[in-house]
Amino acid sequence: MRISTKARYAVSAMIHLAMHNDAGPVPQAEISVCQGISMSYVDQIFARLREHGLIQGTPGPGGGYRLGRAPSELRLGEIFAALQETSPDSGDSGSLNSLIWNDLEQRIRAFLDGMTLADLVERPEIRASLDRQYRRSPWRCDVCGALSYRSGGQPGRSSADS
Repeated sequence: MRISTKARYAVSAMIHLAMHNDAGPVPQAEISVCQGISMSYVDQIFARLREHGLIQGTPGPGGGYRLGRAPSELRLGEIFAALQETSPDSGDSGSLNSLIWNDLEQRIRAFLDGMTLADLVERPEIRASLDRQYRRSPWRCDVCGALSYRSGGQPGRSSADS
């Protein structure tokens, strides 16, 4: 299994959307700047993610992108699968080399299918960064420094968490 640059960037962009899920639609330009991905590359990635229902776009002023489902329902394996380019058959499926790599690929897929965006966003170091970022109103993105007036309070937190 080859993890392409496009798939890595897709996961980064999806984590960004998950981290900002409660703040409303995220402009594509923000994702581009925050994640260090060119606008044209974000556009290519988001076209594939939209096709697979992993994200939704909201047009117009105040628009942007949101996750297609809750972060707890979006598995990393889905994201990788949406961006996976087809690869040629690796040859004889009965050879020792093929058996080893097929087994390894199945284990990697199982690992990715067992992890959600919520699992990543809830990591303590990521939560601490988010808590610092969202204490301010308007808040400034700690990654790119962009000032945002999007509403929504602290993403991923309920009033019971406060």
